[in-house]
Amino acid sequence: MIYRAIGLMSGSSLDGLDIAFVHFHENAGKWNFDIAHAECYPYSVEWVNKLQSAVQLNALDYQLLHAQYGHYLGAEVNAFVNKYQLHYQVQLIASHGHTTFHMPHKKMTAQLGDGAAIAAETGIPVISELRALDVALGGQGAPIVPIGDKLLFNEFDYCLNIGGIANISSHTADTYVSFDVCAANRVLNLLASQAGKAYDEGGQMAATGKVDQALLDILNKLPFYKEPYPKSLSNVFGNDVVYPLVVEQECSLEDALCTYAEHIAVQVKAAVEQIKEGAAEEKGVSKKMLVTGGGAFNTFLTERLQHCVQPLDIELVIPDKKTVKYKEALIMALIGVLRWREENNVLASVTGARRSSIGGAIWMGQEA
Repeated sequence: MIYRAIGLMSGSSLDGLDIAFVHFHENAGKWNFDIAHAECYPYSVEWVNKLQSAVQLNALDYQLLHAQYGHYLGAEVNAFVNKYQLHYQVQLIASHGHTTFHMPHKKMTAQLGDGAAIAAETGIPVISELRALDVALGGQGAPIVPIGDKLLFNEFDYCLNIGGIANISSHTADTYVSFDVCAANRVLNLLASQAGKAYDEGGQMAATGKVDQALLDILNKLPFYKEPYPKSLSNVFGNDVVYPLVVEQECSLEDALCTYAEHIAVQVKAAVEQIKEGAAEEKGVSKKMLVTGGGAFNTFLTERLQHCVQPLDIELVIPDKKTVKYKEALIMALIGVLRWREENNVLASVTGARRSSIGGAIWMGQEA
């Protein structure tokens, strides 16, 4: 079967809205894909402020923003469709939305971006609320990208995505595991903003700094890292817990960036070791780790990552730029296709839910 779908992703780093138009081909359970077109539409300062402050709104204003952002997403999809002349080619849209509240311990998660509004704007079927059922079933609701790692990138032993939050996936002998590792670009970008920059391009500022051991020790002792998986993080962890700890240490900006990059690398290594504890692996066999997300373009960070995982016989693999940048939007499109096929698209072995589930609400964008 061939499917043509659009995936929408708005990450915690708030760099913009990722849109990917993907061709999927499924044959006897084996999936192949081609990212035909993809773009990142940067958020205006106004939208960055709205999304950042959404958690502080009262209930009515939050719901109004939910609807407004849905119409905004629909308008951006329409612009994308017009640019690439995709009229009547898109079978469905899968929208992750923008995560605001994420409290799986209370069986609640919330993403801005009303799916009904997107469907109304585009006239195309929309699948949204991708995490909700898993959380209702007692799961973390995150990460949800591992279904894509399993079906589209199963030639890799580990899949690491470094976005606002870093998460890792791996297939062990008898199951598939994945969990959030640490806050990543969200903190690095907040630090870079002190120098008036959106991000530290290539890790150039970090490369001129040195590791502040006291800060690194403080970060590595955070309780989250001692928790067993499945586990997930919200934006609050990076914004309200980690970033203030870095600022309080009062080291130079370059040292702070260098230290936090080292922290990410150390925690990725620790995550791999945690996975290896529960898996019987053949010693001395080299493993490959796919690295995607904005952090894959941070040369300093990837060098520190390779250094940290080298003793574990792991080689980093950074794919083509389109896959690096749009892997999450790609997998949102896949999740939508699986929902359309009424097949499991969220894995209980990853989230800790009572069972795997077919997540997503469908909004029909056209008349019957």
